[in-house]
Amino acid sequence: MTTLSIARQFSMYPGGRFKRISEYSGEEFRDKLLIPALNEDGKVIVDLDGVVGYGSSFLEEVFGGLVRAMRWISRTDVDTRLQLKSTQSSWLQEANQYIDDELRRQRSLAN
Repeated sequence: MTTLSIARQFSMYPGGRFKRISEYSGEEFRDKLLIPALNEDGKVIVDLDGVVGYGSSFLEEVFGGLVRAMRWISRTDVDTRLQLKSTQSSWLQEANQYIDDELRRQRSLAN
């Protein structure tokens, strides 16, 4: 199991959704750090603490985008591979909401 700290291993100042729009984007974190770690180790803990803050676009692109990229369709798919860690309950709630929203969308597309 690998732990990725966004603040220590990526940036204390996360940017927007896409690489073409901002530095330290959600897309960049997901594609350069998170997906490779999942492919290598199977399960990853993402530590959200230590940053100045998050834009909703960053969190949606990382976590909703991860569901899209990995083609996950159930919460079990997510929970066996990903764990979120933070002292800020609002960040955990928001990230999990993006995961759940995208899982619902993926299931509706599969039917």
